Amino acid sequence: MPGTLYVVATPLGNLEDLSPRAERVLRSAALIACEDTRRTAKLLARFGIEARTVSCHRFNERSRLEPVLRVVREGGDVALVSDGGTPGVSDPGSLLVGAARKEGLSVSPVPGPSAVAALLSASGLPADRFVFDGFLPHRSGERRRRLAQLAGETRTVVIFEAPHRIHEALRDMAEALGERHLLLGRELTKIHETFLEGTAATILAALGEGAVRGEIAVAIAGAPEGGAPRRPAAAERLRDTFKEALEAAGGDRRAALKAAAKKLGLGRDELARRLAEIDED
Repeated sequence: MPGTLYVVATPLGNLEDLSPRAERVLRSAALIACEDTRRTAKLLARFGIEARTVSCHRFNERSRLEPVLRVVREGGDVALVSDGGTPGVSDPGSLLVGAARKEGLSVSPVPGPSAVAALLSASGLPADRFVFDGFLPHRSGERRRRLAQLAGETRTVVIFEAPHRIHEALRDMAEALGERHLLLGRELTKIHETFLEGTAATILAALGEGAVRGEIAVAIAGAPEGGAPRRPAAAERLRDTFKEALEAAGGDRRAALKAAAKKLGLGRDELARRLAEIDED
């Protein structure tokens, strides 16, 4: 009889979050398919589990399908794990699971930690209906377009972001989302777990200009129900904020740019460039 492909959720960072069932499945599996065998080795060592492992990440997942599924066909159980959280949720695994299902092989989830659920549970934002949008695009223009689309979403939105891009992402969020309420979670479940709450601009100010480390998830409050525009009036907000600052500064453009940029969570040169783009349009 064929075995089973178990999709096993593993701790985000706190190893105490591994469930007894997940431990049992990992201990008895004929093979563990890992996003990173080195990361998984630390988890296995913590629980004294000796197991055969093979890498299965986004760069080699397709080539791993046949050898991994062969183990299942021949009667062995395979445990699929990512570096942390639930495989397939912004992590590798969906190709392998899809191939197993296409063959009619047994696939069984072993639920557990999820960064999305963890952040929502601590956010205080409505979670009866929400949108998970994964990682924002790397390129600035594409990221702004994605945020413009999300700005009209009335459900709570959860996104992931890399630490080396979080400053740029928050600046774009400040422009697209304005005063929308956010909760940023960093290093969830770990020793240095941190939550920052407020607008994108206030969170950006709280982070400071230094390097940020750790995995980041952001929960964004939904837009008000009823007539919310699908695209925010970002250009108008930039222009109005600058005009107000210009009046307060008595016509001093340099001082107005500095004050408006601070309020918007942007760099002064970045604000000047975007204002110029608006004038061209």
